[in-house]
Amino acid sequence: MTEATPSPTGSTIPDRLQSRTNRALRSWETILLIVAIAVFIINSFASPYFLNAWNLSDATFNFTEKALIAFAMAMLIIAGEIDLSVASIIALTSTAMGLAMQAGAGVPVLVMVGLVTGLLCGAFNGFLVAGMGLPSIVVTIGTLSLFRGIAYIVLGDQAFTKYPPGFDFFGQGYVWWVFSFELALFAVAALAFYVLLHRTNFGRAVYAIGNNATAAQFSGIRVARVRFILFMLTGLMSGIAAICLTSRLGSTRPSIATGFELEVITMVVLGGVSILGGSGSIAGVVLAALIMGMVTFGFGLLNVPGIVMSIFLGLLLIGVIAVPRLLRGK
Repeated sequence: MTEATPSPTGSTIPDRLQSRTNRALRSWETILLIVAIAVFIINSFASPYFLNAWNLSDATFNFTEKALIAFAMAMLIIAGEIDLSVASIIALTSTAMGLAMQAGAGVPVLVMVGLVTGLLCGAFNGFLVAGMGLPSIVVTIGTLSLFRGIAYIVLGDQAFTKYPPGFDFFGQGYVWWVFSFELALFAVAALAFYVLLHRTNFGRAVYAIGNNATAAQFSGIRVARVRFILFMLTGLMSGIAAICLTSRLGSTRPSIATGFELEVITMVVLGGVSILGGSGSIAGVVLAALIMGMVTFGFGLLNVPGIVMSIFLGLLLIGVIAVPRLLRGK
């Protein structure tokens, strides 16, 4: 029989329900939700332009492309791996789309080139890590230079421009009123990755591998295959982000998306995903993306220099990793 605890009103609350409520209130996601509300309120007082519906819509472009990658990166880090080459995959994918555009390709072909290029880059990383057993941090540092280096060899100091009509919809179009295509894509991707990680056997395998890969292997999980799929998924999401970013900018340069990997990893870790693997949630990543987007937009409205934002992101990444360890130590 389930024990119950009297409530202030005299009724009884089952202890199991009470413990779940306490855990929810003390969860990292609840803290992030409070922080997101606080940032929203502070920004609304800091600038009279913040609460404008179209300005808020424009603010979503500060995080949607990075968040698309962060969803896949979260699953990869939960599994105990990491991909530092995501920004370079964007550069190479954008370059491939530029070459296809110069060859006369239309919008459908450009989208397909973007998806396939991102997928192939992810498969290459996955083969080196899952197939050959190389450390992911070493492999992706190498491919970080490799993929962007290819983009620089192809483009040099030039840029691809004049993409065909209709291609701009992916990065600049709106599906309804102030809701952009990127925001709609962000919402759909968040739901899809939530189901994949939290409601499927594949997601449970990801957690198992992150907690103990050897035990997961002996329990029948095909660890190498799961890791390979996760790297392909990260490459695919980087390709989708490249399509949106190239469409929004309207051009391709070899320096495109420089520094994205830092912001993506910060978004994931801020969302409560353990950098050591084994824990984390998609809901936390969604909230972290919203927080970082609002902070970036708020800084922009206040004309804060970009270098200050970079310093803020660096300190935020260190703090998010260090503070929980200090609290656990105490």
